[in-house]
Amino acid sequence: MSRIDETRPFLPVRIAVLTVSDTRTTADDRSGDTLVERLTEAGHLLAARGIEKDDRAAIAAHLRRWIADPAIDVILTTGGTGLTGRDVTVEAHRDVYEKEIEAFGTVFTWVSLQKIGTSAVQSRATGGVAGGTYLFALPGSPSACRDAWDEILKPQLDYRHRPCNFVEIMPRLDEHLRRK
Repeated sequence: MSRIDETRPFLPVRIAVLTVSDTRTTADDRSGDTLVERLTEAGHLLAARGIEKDDRAAIAAHLRRWIADPAIDVILTTGGTGLTGRDVTVEAHRDVYEKEIEAFGTVFTWVSLQKIGTSAVQSRATGGVAGGTYLFALPGSPSACRDAWDEILKPQLDYRHRPCNFVEIMPRLDEHLRRK
């Protein structure tokens, strides 16, 4: 089973939070606030924060800017993962992924199923990697952000988590870009 290996050091990760919404502002962004609170409480660093409209090209461009920033290791987006016509965050993520982390969506659905039953099928949460940066698209509700962070991201973004975690392979995420 998974565990925290206290003999290993905690390594803070630099995380950016992007809220995708046509209506939210920094003053009422409860989901973004939830993620910022959770990641800083865990000892990680808030590298950037923003809000982007529900526009696929604009979201993808924002993601690309942050992927290119060496001060950002992980990008968390919240909002736009549902089924309506305005929900284009997943498509924007997939526009920039080099590799998708298929199991992230599966595990998120399993976690959600325990909390909200079959309503979990309405989320299209996703994860991937691009340019050596992890990207995760989370639903726009604070409770879904809490579930994703507490049950999946917090342990996987902790270098001490065993038997494996996302942090320990970070130095190798972009090794294909360095090959000659």
